[in-house]
Amino acid sequence: MKRTHRPDLFCWSRFDEARDVDFNGYAWVRPEGAILFDPVELSPHDRGQLERVAWIVVTNSDHLRATVELADAFGASVAGPAAERDALGLECERWLSDGDALVDGLVALEMRGSKTPGELAFLLEDTTLITGDLVRSHAGGRLDRLPDPKLADKDAALASIRGLLAHPQVDAVLVGDGWPAFRGGRALLEELVARQS
Repeated sequence: MKRTHRPDLFCWSRFDEARDVDFNGYAWVRPEGAILFDPVELSPHDRGQLERVAWIVVTNSDHLRATVELADAFGASVAGPAAERDALGLECERWLSDGDALVDGLVALEMRGSKTPGELAFLLEDTTLITGDLVRSHAGGRLDRLPDPKLADKDAALASIRGLLAHPQVDAVLVGDGWPAFRGGRALLEELVARQS
């Protein structure tokens, strides 16, 4: 797995040729067991770097990816968006809504108006934002959002993105699809909001 801006946070990816973008998985490695976010398939090399996985977090029903396989392999619990309980297609040990903390330092933020009804982003220790589908990046040094035809409610989606600016300490924005921003993420979010107004 690739190291990120934090010594306890790692990333691995799978390139999707149809969309011309990386699909990213993230691992927050903790003594109590790692937490994986929207994990794509792990190579044997990457899997060997994880001793124990406590939780797998799914941000939305389109990001199941390798969740079932890895939950079985590691005996991990799964957490998903409460508003997508019916759409997710698997049983979760925790159903998360806006403001819920999975563990200390990790808070769920509901992203309304996206292509699925209860998409979540996650705020890690106030400084790192981990997103699912709504906020993405198709080019390095820039954040984008889902295009209008994929949004369930454009006004709600734009309001959700603006709402991320309520977290002033965010510096890193780690997207599920595309190029992560390990520094300067707040400025990129401000630019994204400004382009939408």
